[in-house]
Amino acid sequence: MRKLLVLTFLMWSAAGVVVFAQEPTPFPSNPEEPATSTSSLSSLPIEINASGKTNYENGVATAQDDVAIHVGDTDIYADRARYDSHTHEVEVDGNVRIYRGIHLYIGNHGVYNVETKQIQAANMRGSYPPYFVSADKISVVSDSETIVENGTFTTDDSENPSFHLRAKKVRIYENDRVVFQNVAFYIGKVPVFWWPYLYQSLDDAFSFSISPAYLSSWGPSLLTQVTFPITKEIHGRVRFDYRARRGEALGFETEIKHGTNKDNLASLRTYYLQDQNPLLNRTNLPRGTIGTARYRLTLQDRTYFTDDLYATVNITKLSDAFLLQDFYQNEFRYDPKPDNIIALTKSNPFYTITALGRFQANAFFDTTERFPEVALDIKRHALFGSPIFYEGETSIGDLYRNFASASPYTDYGSFRADTFHQLLYPNTYFGWLSLVPRVGFRATYYDQSRDVSKTVLTPSNGNPYLPDFIAPNLRYPVVDGGDVLRTVFNAGMEGSFKVSRVWENVQSRALGLDGLRHIIQPFFNFSYVADNTDPTAILQFDRFQPSTKLAPVDFPQFTSIDSIDNWTVARVGVRNTLQTRRDDLTVSWMDLETYVDVNIDNPFDKTDYSNLFNTFHFQPVPWAQLAVTSQFPAFDKGFTEVNTRVIFQPVSNFQFSVGHRYLNNNPFFLDSSLYTVGAYYRISDNWGVSALEQYEAETGLVESQRYSVYRDLSSWVASVGAIIRNNGSVKEYGVLLTFTLKAFPKFSFDFNFDPSGTGDTTNQ
Repeated sequence: MRKLLVLTFLMWSAAGVVVFAQEPTPFPSNPEEPATSTSSLSSLPIEINASGKTNYENGVATAQDDVAIHVGDTDIYADRARYDSHTHEVEVDGNVRIYRGIHLYIGNHGVYNVETKQIQAANMRGSYPPYFVSADKISVVSDSETIVENGTFTTDDSENPSFHLRAKKVRIYENDRVVFQNVAFYIGKVPVFWWPYLYQSLDDAFSFSISPAYLSSWGPSLLTQVTFPITKEIHGRVRFDYRARRGEALGFETEIKHGTNKDNLASLRTYYLQDQNPLLNRTNLPRGTIGTARYRLTLQDRTYFTDDLYATVNITKLSDAFLLQDFYQNEFRYDPKPDNIIALTKSNPFYTITALGRFQANAFFDTTERFPEVALDIKRHALFGSPIFYEGETSIGDLYRNFASASPYTDYGSFRADTFHQLLYPNTYFGWLSLVPRVGFRATYYDQSRDVSKTVLTPSNGNPYLPDFIAPNLRYPVVDGGDVLRTVFNAGMEGSFKVSRVWENVQSRALGLDGLRHIIQPFFNFSYVADNTDPTAILQFDRFQPSTKLAPVDFPQFTSIDSIDNWTVARVGVRNTLQTRRDDLTVSWMDLETYVDVNIDNPFDKTDYSNLFNTFHFQPVPWAQLAVTSQFPAFDKGFTEVNTRVIFQPVSNFQFSVGHRYLNNNPFFLDSSLYTVGAYYRISDNWGVSALEQYEAETGLVESQRYSVYRDLSSWVASVGAIIRNNGSVKEYGVLLTFTLKAFPKFSFDFNFDPSGTGDTTNQ
């Protein structure tokens, strides 16, 4: 095969005018050696090689067969080529491949300007990570900008991509952004969504998910969502759901990064449906009347004005009390009554000051409104460099206890000014005993109170965990007792010491032991509080809430300031820790903490002794752990609670967990003996399965069953999940099939229904 050098040329430019030498550049005497020549203004020679016929006439060179052109960082290969030294354009045809930097263009025809480095290509394919592009016309305007006309974009690197975007016109800005005009999204050959304008940051996410589902309270359903960037700082998500028993639903969500450094984040979530069966209820609780127009509007924002001054907005407006339960089931589990607050916070190493507004946006939920409340928290710090430490908090505000619209109770309110100050003297004695004595004072002013002599009290009926409380209603309203100033004196002491011993010869590979150190730490916390006012005369806003856990016995940890009463409590216990070495680190091999309250005088627990509490954690090896929290009435009457969880992962692709929650004789919660069993197994790189079951032994019901199968489909991840819920009177069944684009950058999507039990927000 004959190889012939066609052309070597020089380029000059001055004052923006391109000038080419009038006389043609001669071929070298040896045709096997390429000519090398550069201009005084350009150091980029053009080299053209071909195996077929070549010609050079009047400043125009042509070449055929296996043409290879090299100029700067650009390499061009084609069947035929034509170079015009006057226009500085290389025109190529047939099996065209243009390599420029990291980009590759493949097609049948293209034009490259060696002066401006612009590429004009028709019927071309190329790559702009993460996209693969094909278009009727691609114009490379500059090193950083490319214009694509009638282009197809996908991240599915296959001959027949399963999804793509089709756009009338696209501007690609290298390593920055892509701007689409008149763009449609296709699955296969089927268009599923259209935008007049779309902004895609090359660092951010675009994704599409479609989820066929069935839930007995929904009927056959289809849940879809498309996520896309609107600008570099604004993400959008459009949701369109159809439920046969409910109807269509439409939602729009967005996240906005704003501020000088784009470190502020705002989010908006909307959802609306005209519910065809709003009274459809799969629970045992009556609902009353619910309208067919159901919606949610959630606005969240955190804006930093300076490094230490920021505003927080968290507002949720719901159409009814059951919308989250029906359509956002997992969100309902952890936040059934969303709060509504607006706050401005100033932080400092020594203090934090917050102005807070809290309001009742949803009349069907109880709310303690604050219009507004300003709070100053002073962090614990050394007082004037002395060994004495100071901490305190002060707040003032108008407070209103607004009950739900359907509640029989009546609302009440008061202006409250509260201030608390405490001194501490932490010290170590004898080199081993740590003692922290404390003394504090609190004063709280209320411009309204209860007249206890004229207010009906609801007694605790002998319940040792429930203090007397007031339930105001229309028949027995709260009688105003005027303003009141309550003063509280508190004192106490915390103490602890440690004793340890080391056994270097304790070695066991099976138990993960490389030496063993035992640390014993006895501790106590004594608390004394004296209050000059009967707490039943205080209007309750920040009030004591019954719980299975022990309440804090010191300030400011005890936050139910309106429920403060006289108390004398001593909390005593001991911590046992076994430590070993692992991977050149000291790790806890076993932990056990045991403690009990001695109730000399405790208004929240009228027994002499609290339950005996134990917290146990055992992790002999990284792939197995046991955790147990328990409490028993060891010294006095009480209730029993034991929570156990075992996690076991013997091999990398299999995890198994067992949990048990046992609660007996609690005055506030039903007895329970709930078993939870879960497992996940990765069969191969493409397949995985998981299961989760919950069995309530007290009722003999399998309350929940969840099963999922996952399949990696190259460009997609598919999962199918099934769920069965049983509350004793009603069973609910559900199936969810999810397809999520894997090749696009990942993005979270709230499916509102979660057979796998991993939560509403799912990253596929």
